[in-house]
Amino acid sequence: MDFNVKRLAADAGTLFSRAVQFTEEKLGQAEKTELDAHLENLLCRAECTKQNTERIMKQTEVLLQPNPNVRIEEFLYEKLEKKVPTRMNNHEVLGQSMIESGSEFGPGTAYGNALIKCGETEKQIGGAEREFIQSSAINFLTPFRNFLEGDFKTILKERKLLQVKRLDLDAAKTRLKKARVPDARAVVSGLFTVPLVSKCARARKHAEQDLRMTQSEFDRQAEITRLLLEGVSSTHAHHLRCLTDFVEAQTTYYAQSYQYMVDLQKQLGSFPSTFSSNNNQSSSSGGASISVPTIPLSASMLSPSPGLGLSGFHELRNSSGSRKARVLYDYDAAGSSELSLLADEVIMVSSVPGMDSDWLMGERGTQKGKVPITYLELLN
Repeated sequence: MDFNVKRLAADAGTLFSRAVQFTEEKLGQAEKTELDAHLENLLCRAECTKQNTERIMKQTEVLLQPNPNVRIEEFLYEKLEKKVPTRMNNHEVLGQSMIESGSEFGPGTAYGNALIKCGETEKQIGGAEREFIQSSAINFLTPFRNFLEGDFKTILKERKLLQVKRLDLDAAKTRLKKARVPDARAVVSGLFTVPLVSKCARARKHAEQDLRMTQSEFDRQAEITRLLLEGVSSTHAHHLRCLTDFVEAQTTYYAQSYQYMVDLQKQLGSFPSTFSSNNNQSSSSGGASISVPTIPLSASMLSPSPGLGLSGFHELRNSSGSRKARVLYDYDAAGSSELSLLADEVIMVSSVPGMDSDWLMGERGTQKGKVPITYLELLN
């Protein structure tokens, strides 16, 4: 019990000396040990990393879920460690509404059939968006959040401990300076008695020991903090890989959405001419015209190859031979008649009589199937 009281009193004395040192530094009445320039730069970089990581995380969350009420709800579910209830996104809600409306108008009617096809496509886009959000949350947001809640909190803890060790060091320097004052006064006044000299020597020796100990602890803590701060470079490299995954997820999402809309446009273009002709004509009753929007397809979209362009595909269709082609993006086959593709692989393509002009027959070893030309670049 006596030991605990002494320890408590010692801790209280240490806290008091830190408070005194901190107050005197703020008032300009005490010297402050400055950190070396390299450590200061590392601290500034870590703080900058933390601020920008928080900002990027916040805006990414807004992008993935624009509704603030839903974000708050998901945050609460996460803190309560409960599963977030599954809900349809905007594309899926729109698609469901279109399908129900098309069913009421009648699948046999042109308008009803078009609504159903549009609704199915919107639900496909909604599914692709759901996969994009899930992939981004796992591969992008989670590593950023782990840095803020893990590594950076450790850095903050060690930086705070470094500040404490610095206060202890400066307080020890102040005590040593005060311990040397009686020696100087005794020499000046001539009161150079043995007891006084002995007492001053003991006080000075104790202050010097405290200074050496606090200096050692400060140096050790500064080294620990420096090693942690230098690890921020590894964090930047890791976040760069996460950023690449995020861009790839976006690319896949937009490529899938584009392909879904191109397929939908083809389906709408195959409707009877009496329905399509309403694009530029008014009904006999004088009502508003029915407009079927089209997606303009530029040559760069159809063939990103700067050297071959559309002419290369036209030549291939008019010949009976085959050509090598590089795959630009990943493609998942929608049926058994199609061939799945991986970005940057090289396959053989050829034209088959009667095949749609936007498709070619692809071959990879023994595998064979239709491939979209928008995913290909013909090679010389």
